[in-house]
Amino acid sequence: MAKDQDVSSHKNVDNKSNHTKRQNLVNNLKWLIKDQWFLLAMGIIILIASQVQVPSSRQPIKRTIVTYLSVSIIFFVNGCTLSPRVLLANYKKWKIHAFVQLQCYLVTSALAFAIVSLCATSPTFMDAWLLIGFLILGSAPTTMSSNVVMTRQAHGNTALTVVQSVIGNFLCPFLTPVLLQMYLSSGAWYSDVLVSGDNYAEIYRRVFKQLGLSLFVPMAIGQVVQYVFPAPTKKVFVDWKMMKLSSFALLALVWQTFDQAFCSGAFDSVKASNIVFIVFIDIALYFLWLSICFAASTAWLSKQDIIACCYCCPSKALSMVVPLSSVMYINVSAVDLSKLQIPAIIFQAVQVAIGGILTAVFRGWIKQTEDDNERNGEGERKQDGGWSQESV
Repeated sequence: MAKDQDVSSHKNVDNKSNHTKRQNLVNNLKWLIKDQWFLLAMGIIILIASQVQVPSSRQPIKRTIVTYLSVSIIFFVNGCTLSPRVLLANYKKWKIHAFVQLQCYLVTSALAFAIVSLCATSPTFMDAWLLIGFLILGSAPTTMSSNVVMTRQAHGNTALTVVQSVIGNFLCPFLTPVLLQMYLSSGAWYSDVLVSGDNYAEIYRRVFKQLGLSLFVPMAIGQVVQYVFPAPTKKVFVDWKMMKLSSFALLALVWQTFDQAFCSGAFDSVKASNIVFIVFIDIALYFLWLSICFAASTAWLSKQDIIACCYCCPSKALSMVVPLSSVMYINVSAVDLSKLQIPAIIFQAVQVAIGGILTAVFRGWIKQTEDDNERNGEGERKQDGGWSQESV
């Protein structure tokens, strides 16, 4: 009888242990889904885009609507949640502006040119249009969407990221064509496929139209709404968690990008080995640009500003790459134009995926400082000039 009781007792202990392990596993999965839901959703959206696409005849109107509407939502949300005083204070940080823009244009483009030069040693290794696509990617400005959303999720200085996005995209039509012309004038074999259109007036028109309609106007409206209705606005975006609209808008942009790419047959026109190579190079470039930015900023910036810079410097605006590649060069077929944009299309997924993972890392980094401050009696945690820095 005593032996049976011992066996039964051991079974109960084992059952409790197994139940605890299962419960811990479930809890960890719930935490992962809650913390990285954006990354999981992005994977699902790309899978859907690869199987079902909007008809080709409706692609232009779909691209225009989704791009303008999504970016407008992101900047309207930021206009409603960021203090005008803090935005103005961040516009005055000219040293950080110079630091970020020099990296966004000169450092990233120089490293991209170095990679392209190595890959171009054999004309049979990679298509010329793909190599030029890497140059366009390196010379493009920081994105106006994902870096703002990710900075907020990572508890960085969102206001600084907004300001850098505005400055970077404003400089785009002036700096990007010049940088591209400089790198393409090296006489490399891959530049022979291009016929320059030099249509700078069209570039300026497109860029400033997009800046005005999808950035400045929504941002200004958001600031007015916040000023006139401060309490209701805070209730809507904080208590009702409507700041998540930024994340959903970014997901719509990702869907639009890959829906267009799969519909145009861009990936079918490139060798599978080249696609794999582009993925690895894009990942390597992102981490290289990120590492340089982080190492150069840790000595003189606060953690919130470092996070903002780390999202701005390695990120690239696909919304600028597409119109730039379309208007800068003439007599380019649809297939070749798709090849030209593939490095940037894949990089879009890479920067959002890695950026999403890094939000948890940066939040832990910020929390460590906050815990140290609390132990030292230094008061409440610092904000970025908006409201609650919750994970959205």
